[in-house]
Amino acid sequence: MTKSPPPWRSTPLYAQHLLLHARMGDVDGWMLPVAYGSQIEEHHAVRRHAGMFDLSHLCVADLLGPDARMLLGRLLSNDVGKLKTPGKALYSCMLDTSGGVIDDLVVYYLGPQHYRAVLNARTAVGDIAWIHATIHEARAEVTVVPRRPDCVTAGIEPLAVIAVQGPRAREKVLRALPAARRAQTLKPFNSTVVHDDEAGELMVARTGKTGEDGFELMVPAAHAGRIWDRLHAAGSVAAGHAAWDTLRLEAGVHRYGQDMDVHTSPLDAGLGWSVDLDSGRDFCGRAAVRARGQTQQFVGLALEGSAAVPPAHSTVTSEAGAVIGKVTSATYSPTLGFAIALARVAPGVRIGAPVKVEVYRNRIAATVVRTPFVRGAS
Repeated sequence: MTKSPPPWRSTPLYAQHLLLHARMGDVDGWMLPVAYGSQIEEHHAVRRHAGMFDLSHLCVADLLGPDARMLLGRLLSNDVGKLKTPGKALYSCMLDTSGGVIDDLVVYYLGPQHYRAVLNARTAVGDIAWIHATIHEARAEVTVVPRRPDCVTAGIEPLAVIAVQGPRAREKVLRALPAARRAQTLKPFNSTVVHDDEAGELMVARTGKTGEDGFELMVPAAHAGRIWDRLHAAGSVAAGHAAWDTLRLEAGVHRYGQDMDVHTSPLDAGLGWSVDLDSGRDFCGRAAVRARGQTQQFVGLALEGSAAVPPAHSTVTSEAGAVIGKVTSATYSPTLGFAIALARVAPGVRIGAPVKVEVYRNRIAATVVRTPFVRGAS
């Protein structure tokens, strides 16, 4: 009896990864490059020069229609009303009625009746169903157009997503894509649409999760391979998702499913800054978040002097042995040379406090610190 193949999906850049001899692995249900060679070298390439990542497993979704702003006002914890200039971006959580985080996402304002959201890979299908349910409940005049290749409907051009990050990222992108030169003056968390002679319309956004400067490119899937090759020829180092994870952790950036999920309040996940509780706007989950309040604080842990990486959900204790919290995600920091972690701990734990972290039955000394652990070029 033959086994069914794993239910992994591949991106439009799969062939490029194989040509570069990537070590492929499962990333949120997608077959993506873990590393092309040395994960550490790829990490350092992003911190020191420029690296590029295939993020095409993320789901770009356009929201079109006269009620798009109203709908996002009901769906998002952050205030979409802040988006007044075309191209401006906003980070937000999308909450359920109990105040748990359905997803965290970035939304771009492209016009009065056009917004673009970038949804996490594993949650995208559920997100789109949730958005459709809210449209029906609000009787809103909005059309949702997913642009990920596995979600598109007939006649819609699918998009791939390539992130180029690092202190020299903009230089590499402009060398590979001269049409993107107008993006050179973009401020962080802004975007613009440009036209490339070969690939057609591209969206260039000055966003990313590595802590470094750079661009995220949303490009027609049919041309993604050629654009990837041009970026590589211009000097961007291909980097895998193992390096992406160490970079985002050094930057103190959350990962959905590890640092928060539908069972977590955004206040306990350190995302209170993205929750608009003061304006009186009635978004989904607002009442539950207010009623629950904050029961934990989100902090960084520096295991200075130790390379021992605590597994997720490892117990954090005071020096006296009292349980005060749990690790949400952790890694060895190539930049710092020791292990780091993100954790949810009791509200009274102060920055600078010495704690112990359980690492495979050992109690390793750590210090509570503010994040980011590493400040990059941006």
